Amino acid sequence: MAILPITTYPDSLLSKKTERVKNPKDPVIQELILDMFETMEKNNGVGLAAPQVGKSLRLCVIKLDGKSYVLINPVFKSKSWKKIIGEEGCLSLPGQYMQVKRSQKVKVRALDRKGREIIVQAQNLLARIFQHEIDHLNGTLIIEKIVKEKKSKK
Repeated sequence: MAILPITTYPDSLLSKKTERVKNPKDPVIQELILDMFETMEKNNGVGLAAPQVGKSLRLCVIKLDGKSYVLINPVFKSKSWKKIIGEEGCLSLPGQYMQVKRSQKVKVRALDRKGREIIVQAQNLLARIFQHEIDHLNGTLIIEKIVKEKKSKK
């Protein structure tokens, strides 16, 4: 396993839509998954998408409350209408934290590290992390989702 360098803003790779993973069982993909977990943990992250380590692939890893998730080629099956505003940081935007509005609940279909289809339901913080990481796979950063402060009328 290796700790990979984090790709940081304004690197153009972060604003590009990623390519589907063709063979999840490929040893190169399996090694990348392990390296991404190690890189994420070393940098005190809870999620990491492949573009953040220089790979334009639809792959992200998440670890929260001792549970690990590998999402290969993830797609949202549903998102709740109820939204919650919360603070988010990003390893690709070191030291920056922003208020972002996200769906409270999501359902995601993806392949796991063995290439099996999975459907994962998440809410609150885990749902936020899923949305954040899948945004990376679509070339979207949190700076594009900042909640605009309403100007007060005087």
